[in-house]
Amino acid sequence: MTKIAELNDRLRQNIFCPGKNKVVITSGVATLLLVDRMDLFKKISEFNNFNKSNDPYQEHDFGRIEHNGINYFFKIDYYDTSMEYGSNDPSNPDITTRVLTIMRADEY
Repeated sequence: MTKIAELNDRLRQNIFCPGKNKVVITSGVATLLLVDRMDLFKKISEFNNFNKSNDPYQEHDFGRIEHNGINYFFKIDYYDTSMEYGSNDPSNPDITTRVLTIMRADEY
């Protein structure tokens, strides 16, 4: 597993305590009842179905989850610590802020 994949997994597995990283949700996710939103977050934190077709760069930065009959995506992007530009080295957590975005597939 790559260092980037390890850092991405750590963020996904700690959605409720992302540290210096960020978790954002779209309006479609925000409208879910709290219990449904928590169930969706749990599924994302436990997601481990990465393969060549959905993870070609082995970074564990994207996935699709079905929840209550609706498809959701999660995506991790890499920014510098000021959140102004992309990170020069996503494998270095000292200079990278990860942003995990959770959205309904139809919002993509």
